[in-house]
Amino acid sequence: MVNSSKQTTGPGTSQNTQNDGGSAAAAARTGGGQIVLAATPIGNMGDATNRLIGLLETADVIAAEDTRRLHRLVSALKITTSGRIISYHEHNEATRTADLLEMVRGGATLLMVTDAGMPAVSDPGFRLVEAAAREGLTVTAAPGPSAVLTALALSGLPTDRFCFEGFLPRKAGERSARLAELAGERRTMVFFEAPHRLEPMLRALDAAFGGDRRAAVARELTKLHEQVLRAPLRELLEWAEASEVRGEIAVVVAGAGEAAPELPEDHVAAVNGLVAQGARLKDAVATVAEDARISKRELYSAVLAARG
Repeated sequence: MVNSSKQTTGPGTSQNTQNDGGSAAAAARTGGGQIVLAATPIGNMGDATNRLIGLLETADVIAAEDTRRLHRLVSALKITTSGRIISYHEHNEATRTADLLEMVRGGATLLMVTDAGMPAVSDPGFRLVEAAAREGLTVTAAPGPSAVLTALALSGLPTDRFCFEGFLPRKAGERSARLAELAGERRTMVFFEAPHRLEPMLRALDAAFGGDRRAAVARELTKLHEQVLRAPLRELLEWAEASEVRGEIAVVVAGAGEAAPELPEDHVAAVNGLVAQGARLKDAVATVAEDARISKRELYSAVLAARG
């Protein structure tokens, strides 16, 4: 049965208290500039940190994935910005990165924000950090909300080892090839997906990993209609087929279990194959045992038992 947990409380509000955003900007003006990657709320505005608010108010330049979303965020927080606002997204990263770096070289504090969550994690920002690191420019972060970590923590799946796979390829063939590479992945896996593509994604996961593999679908995290469904992949697929799925989606999938230990009996056929090709039984056993990393004596006994 699909196990669902649902949030019933609405978004919170945030108070603007004393913060260190202004001091960071002042330090940058007196010395070299800096880039600050700042996490923004993934849904609930109450998750905006005091540090984020201070940086929004005082940064010399704000590079935003979507300036309209930035203005909505600023309005919801009831604050005002004082710096220059520049759009910075996947379609202009290549051309705009050089301009942003020039501002930082000139002493500016550049605040990088995306629509939600942490910049550079399946969002713009990586190219900027990579280029800044090559030049030795200062890059720091104001951490905060993360859809990846929130979905992982709520999934009920192992969290000691995990990997983030982002969005799977849209084309069926490329998606199947990617999942074939991940079929033996032992770590818990976190994916993002659009609601209208969730059903084919779950079908592909079912085919690649098996319908019994444990998983969770997290939608609208931290928002009013937050929902986390925990069930085997086959049940989640059936739910998606019968539902009109909406909202932002994260899918968490358990890693592959440990393979059953190999038994000597599993390699008897390989020994007999070498013998049929002319090898002595003793030599065939030694070759197969070394390749399979099993006991020669146990394999020899298994061969004799099969023949008896």
